[in-house]
Amino acid sequence: MANNLQMKFYSMNSPKRGYSWETPPDPIPENMISESLEAEVVVIGGGISGLAAAARCTCRGLSCIVLDKNTGLKALAGQIAAVNSRVMAELGITIDKKQLAADWMKVSGSRVQEDLLWIFINRSAEGFEWMLDLTEGSVEAKVFIAYRGPVFGEYFGTHHIYRKEGCDKYSYKGGGMLACEIFEKALLGYGGKLYRGTAAEQLEKDKSGKVTSCIAKCADGRYRRYIGSKAVVLATGDCSDDREMIEAFCPIGLRATKQWPRPGNTGDGQKMAYWAGAALDNPEWAPTLHALAYSHFQGFFLHVNRLGRRFMNEDTWMQAKSIRCMMQPGGDFAYTIMDDKFLDEINDRWDVIGGQGMAPMSMVGDKFDREKFASQIQGTIAEGNGFKADSLEELAELADIPADELKKTVERYNELVAGGDDADFGKRSELLTSVDRPPYYAIKWGPMLLDVFGGALVNTGLNVIGADGEVIPGLYAVGNAAGGMYAVDYPLLLNGNSYGRALAYAMQLADSILGEF
Repeated sequence: MANNLQMKFYSMNSPKRGYSWETPPDPIPENMISESLEAEVVVIGGGISGLAAAARCTCRGLSCIVLDKNTGLKALAGQIAAVNSRVMAELGITIDKKQLAADWMKVSGSRVQEDLLWIFINRSAEGFEWMLDLTEGSVEAKVFIAYRGPVFGEYFGTHHIYRKEGCDKYSYKGGGMLACEIFEKALLGYGGKLYRGTAAEQLEKDKSGKVTSCIAKCADGRYRRYIGSKAVVLATGDCSDDREMIEAFCPIGLRATKQWPRPGNTGDGQKMAYWAGAALDNPEWAPTLHALAYSHFQGFFLHVNRLGRRFMNEDTWMQAKSIRCMMQPGGDFAYTIMDDKFLDEINDRWDVIGGQGMAPMSMVGDKFDREKFASQIQGTIAEGNGFKADSLEELAELADIPADELKKTVERYNELVAGGDDADFGKRSELLTSVDRPPYYAIKWGPMLLDVFGGALVNTGLNVIGADGEVIPGLYAVGNAAGGMYAVDYPLLLNGNSYGRALAYAMQLADSILGEF
């Protein structure tokens, strides 16, 4: 039986590490709770995972309340992954689901609950298309050109959504904010309720151990009890704005000196689940360490560290570039070295590159926009994050790189290019380009922490699992508050998969609460 197993998860039974969040807060006195509100489903968190889950529940006939500590609509990303959507079908794009699952497990060190992964694989398109259907033709979607490389190939399944020209149904033009607006309007249209400026602080259980409600501090400063007669759902996002939790679960995240702002993503759901006896993902949790510091572009050109030395095969994804950069002296940044031919060199290789940082962000069917990208590089230089010079010596001085080392590195690199074989780092020959025609460029880039993926362990019904391996009745988790889907690295083999998971889990949650599987 499950309750006789020796569970090895991070839970209330784990040895205390001395972090402040490990100690549950004292219960809020009853005389401080001004009133109680009830619905069949209470969702804690009003980002894309919470709004999508709540909209789906109300669409299926369940009464629903959403609590969000933010005072306004908030989205932290813009890309939505879906596996084999109708948009992809129209473009002739098909993902081999079995191969995607195998690749996902490989990059995650096999530390993934495969049944949860397959919920994403099998239901992300369903959730994405339901979202589009909610807009009644007001929104269109395009597919992002993914990175095409032998070291780490990405899948074409990342979608960007756009409000159609002339549409006045939605305020936001595209991305995650538009997605959240779509779900918020659906939630309210189906009769759901949304309370912003309302921060849930504690979960409550009845005598049987079922989670029945949460206590939240509201915009007026009062505490209220929100009762979920069928479900209380954690949808509070990740913990990237809580340094203690990063130290406990993802210490590599602290090595990035730059961090994308994630205000309020303090692991509230993970903490409340932990206090309720839930098992959490074992450390280390998967970080999103994108090479977005200083400049968003690294490209396939020569990369050098702060000593002017080449240190990697440049033909790889931006998460790998971040990690390799952090392992260099200084570790905060590196440089991409290009010459006057760089626009032609990108254009000539447009059909074999793609992906974040490797090429200018574009959608399937787009051609290389030389003028737009040239302006982007000039803007980077104007910001002080790139340099342009007529000689390598001058470039080295501007970038504070040892000139003799940079010249030696460029000389060796040009030898490899002339021979058509990167014997030093193994970059594919079609991406070898010489550095020999001034002016020369040094584009500064470095690692930046975006998210930390880990949370309460759940089963395929998205019920939260306790330290004894049994379900905690009444408690569910979705989105980045739920664990089991990520490990080692955020798998950029399909960009935007966290938003895709949010939509897949929304479909699964409603079915689970209604007992339909």
